[in-house]
Amino acid sequence: MSDILTIVWKEAKDVFFQGGWRSLIRPLFVVGVMGIYLPLQLGPQWVDLTPLSIVLLLWIPFFVIISFIGDVIAGERERHTLETLLASRMPDRAILLGKVVTTVLYAWGMGVLSLLLGLVLVDLFRTQGNWMFYPLGLFVDAIVLSLLVNVLGASAGVLISLRVSTVRQAQQILSVGTIVFVFGIIFALQAVPANVVSSLTYSQILLVAMAVIAVLDAILLGLSLVSFQRSRLILS
Repeated sequence: MSDILTIVWKEAKDVFFQGGWRSLIRPLFVVGVMGIYLPLQLGPQWVDLTPLSIVLLLWIPFFVIISFIGDVIAGERERHTLETLLASRMPDRAILLGKVVTTVLYAWGMGVLSLLLGLVLVDLFRTQGNWMFYPLGLFVDAIVLSLLVNVLGASAGVLISLRVSTVRQAQQILSVGTIVFVFGIIFALQAVPANVVSSLTYSQILLVAMAVIAVLDAILLGLSLVSFQRSRLILS
């Protein structure tokens, strides 16, 4: 655990401080859109956690992940810092899990912060003094589902980053893979009988989605752990 936290601290410094003030542009933009602009535009509808709110909560942080997760290994390889990292005493799993945890917390934290900030702003400016809170069950489901989706993006990104030589290649593969994944979900939903879908409640649909994504998370994260072999990476 201490080794994982060491990698998390290293990666966090790279994310937030390596690029100076420019490193803050991305998180500020995401929080500004999800936590300020959209809640004020939608008003009380945002607090209801409609499917639109859930999709935005999942998609925007996921997009942030796939835009830079390819850098975690391929970027180290391009900057010629991968050899130094692999030469350290850190176990293979600590290096991999530290990078995944940092990426997930970065994107997931933006989503959670945006939800809480949006709630405060809607209550202050759009409810005329009628204080509201997210439906507790849906709020917990949304938080958990967002976490699982971010783990999915990070696990897939690390697995791809292990196998390519440049960050651009990783980002291109992730972008294409995301499109295929989204269309796969759409086709799968269309194949489900309408009476089955109509018999499920909103919460039940979210639970099914969480179960499916949790299985995919376990598969991809397991493949990443198996694929992360120090000797092979040094030779590559």
